[in-house]
Amino acid sequence: MTDLSPPSTLKRRGFLGGLMLAAAATTTTARAAGPSGDAVGLDRAKWAPRNHAAVSRLIAEHGTASPGYDPGRRPYAVFDWDNTSIMNDCEEALLMHQINTLSFKLSPAEFAAVIRQNVPPGPFTDDYKNAAGAPVDLDGICADLDADYAWLHGAYAGMAGTQSLEDVARTEYFADFRTKLYFLYEAVNDTHGVHVGYPWVIYLLANMTVADVSRLTEASNDLALGAALVKTKYTSPAGRAGKAGVVGVSHFHGIRLCTEIGGLMDTLRRNGIDVYVCTASLEHVVAVFATLPKYGYNVPRDHVIGLRLEEDGPTLKNAYRAGWPLIWGPGKTTVIQQELVAAKGYGPLLVAGDSDGDHDMLRDFADTKLGLIVNRMKKGKIGELSKAAAETVADPAPRYRLQGRQESTGNWRPEESSIKLGKGTPQLLA
Repeated sequence: MTDLSPPSTLKRRGFLGGLMLAAAATTTTARAAGPSGDAVGLDRAKWAPRNHAAVSRLIAEHGTASPGYDPGRRPYAVFDWDNTSIMNDCEEALLMHQINTLSFKLSPAEFAAVIRQNVPPGPFTDDYKNAAGAPVDLDGICADLDADYAWLHGAYAGMAGTQSLEDVARTEYFADFRTKLYFLYEAVNDTHGVHVGYPWVIYLLANMTVADVSRLTEASNDLALGAALVKTKYTSPAGRAGKAGVVGVSHFHGIRLCTEIGGLMDTLRRNGIDVYVCTASLEHVVAVFATLPKYGYNVPRDHVIGLRLEEDGPTLKNAYRAGWPLIWGPGKTTVIQQELVAAKGYGPLLVAGDSDGDHDMLRDFADTKLGLIVNRMKKGKIGELSKAAAETVADPAPRYRLQGRQESTGNWRPEESSIKLGKGTPQLLA
């Protein structure tokens, strides 16, 4: 296993040089006009000063201390979860934890069906080739995974066998399974998009109860919070080349809490502004992180909105919830309109996000006064909003704000610019 620079997953989850330098040079000393954070109780922590002032002013102008506050029309804020409210992706961390602990409740036949479910046949994009440079296709890698899983299922005591996890984890079957299943997750997303890939990964939790998923998620969270933030490359063993051949894939290990977001959520609630989470991860998974007091966010369970599976009583099925939006991109706007605007009659006051999946909800509501973008220096649609934020960085009340962080620590920086993993120079835009 080799430590490398930032992973491809950061692209999903997925300019003008003079302006960049000028903004970075002035950001630590700039202050926006308006009430200080002390007036509403928002800890300064590692907020960029302009952002702290803008958010504090927003709370002062719309919270309980404002003359026009109406308790019957409580303002609300909506937060993305992965890479906004925390550093890194708890769904991807859970997948790796599920693999490493062989926490599946699928028979070999069920597993074989799930890994093919709704995935178009044929080769993946050119980025997904084997070590020999040949394209990898769905049939080949799934055939290899079928064989690996059947062996592991028959050997591991947590499934149908008698061997310990430690013993099976030392085998080439396990090494091949871990690498190729995570490779398949990446390949499905990057080839066919999140509308195929995001439901696909949560189908692997089928036959578990909500309590099973919650326990597994909490264990995954706690392990990831204690792990180093590092990208690790996994390579499948040559001895099990199979039909797909030898493949390699990287996973960005580790998660960090964002104390500034936790503090903001608490400050909003204390000032009469409700807090919601809108996530492209499974709702039950994010609910563990968002609601348990030990993580410090304290979001009410019914304020967590995410992907949903069909359920048979308490047991999850490998079927996406009928009629429920795919909560990514336009789907985030749809679900906010459906679940919040329809009930309240108005949109969110504040929206926070980090990626293309958040672009629509950051932009789409006339009632939103501020869009807070955790700066991952991304292109695409979120890059357009980030550029707008950079161009208005000195405005006292811009529509969008960029908040910097340092990826090597997961901590925010008191600037708008961020520092990529493996880099030492702050960067404002992609």
